[in-house]
Amino acid sequence: MKRRMRVHLTQVRVRRAAGDDQGQVTAFVVGVFAALWLFAGIVVDGGLALTGKAQALDVAQEAARTGAQQLDVGRLRRGEEVRLVRDKAAAAARAYAASTGDSATASVTGEAVTVHVTHRQRTQILQLIGLRTLTVHATGTAHAERTTP
Repeated sequence: MKRRMRVHLTQVRVRRAAGDDQGQVTAFVVGVFAALWLFAGIVVDGGLALTGKAQALDVAQEAARTGAQQLDVGRLRRGEEVRLVRDKAAAAARAYAASTGDSATASVTGEAVTVHVTHRQRTQILQLIGLRTLTVHATGTAHAERTTP
């Protein structure tokens, strides 16, 4: 057994002295390819995440506007200050966000509706390394106001 090991090591030394570097370029090419693929994933999926963030912001703002339309009409007709029907406003905002496929929380404070949206963006390239979705968040606020015709 020791003799076989010595013979093998001698052959390795001879090949090395002769400049035989079999497999070294292959490892380099695989490493560079993997790095470029990861960079492409960051660029493509990062762009998709930015698009998802913009979409989540649009949904949050529109959901807040939808909630801010749920006014207490009786108070308005009597000429009193603008007031939202809190439960209806929050429910309308959440329903709008749910209709887009995003999840949201809504809160009503005074005449303002604030909506926090969570959007999950599927990845295209990074899913090859196990990253299936990127999660982005956005917040939008709308105020109910009295306008004059």
